[in-house]
Amino acid sequence: MRIAVAGATGNIGSLTVAALEQDGHDVVRISRSVGVNLLTGDGLEGALAGVEAVVDVTNAPATGRAEMVEYFGTATRNLVAAEQRAGVRHHVLLSIVGIHGVEGNAHYDAKREQERLVADGPVPWTIVPATQFHDFAAMVASWTEQDGVATIAPLLVQPIAPADVADVLAEIVTGEPRGRYVDLAGPEPQDLVDMARRTNQARGRTVKLVPTWAAMFGPSMAGDVLMPGEGARIAPTTFDEWLAGAR
Repeated sequence: MRIAVAGATGNIGSLTVAALEQDGHDVVRISRSVGVNLLTGDGLEGALAGVEAVVDVTNAPATGRAEMVEYFGTATRNLVAAEQRAGVRHHVLLSIVGIHGVEGNAHYDAKREQERLVADGPVPWTIVPATQFHDFAAMVASWTEQDGVATIAPLLVQPIAPADVADVLAEIVTGEPRGRYVDLAGPEPQDLVDMARRTNQARGRTVKLVPTWAAMFGPSMAGDVLMPGEGARIAPTTFDEWLAGAR
């Protein structure tokens, strides 16, 4: 199949491209770095010529709520409209487990708008909600780190390996549209603080972690909010296995 990947040069995007190409598909990369701009539409028509399906793993820069909603909204509207004109038969969107149970998070608000535009759009679709990635904890800690100290919320998550996400996306995009897919998660629950500590340790970094609900993530995300729902699809790679390969 000829398949386009929006956000192809990012972490999940590059892994999805590799998984699709390994399976013999003709992959079109959609990214500003290759001359295709979802916000302006530049290069989009040419990129989608002959494309049968699209995987959207785009992300937005960390800004305010209004800016993030506008970013995802504009990019998604442009992409879906161009897909309709090109005759694309399947739009697959990567989303996040738990976003419908959390208010006041700008990124989650923007992802909900992105989901709405896809679900209400003219192109048959599948939305794949995934739990946080194995590298999420250390990334979150890095956002607040100052002078070797970082604040981080003690979130309960069931993290998944980025490569496992890419493999599932590559599988789903070649099939028929499914509407909202079951939650996609890793095999084991983890505590975000412990994950960040162990990841930094594996990378040879010493960072003092201060657990708090007063920083980036609040108590509305406590408990099982970010955990996968019943009947979730469980990917195979554990956090320990990912960590062993991430040193």
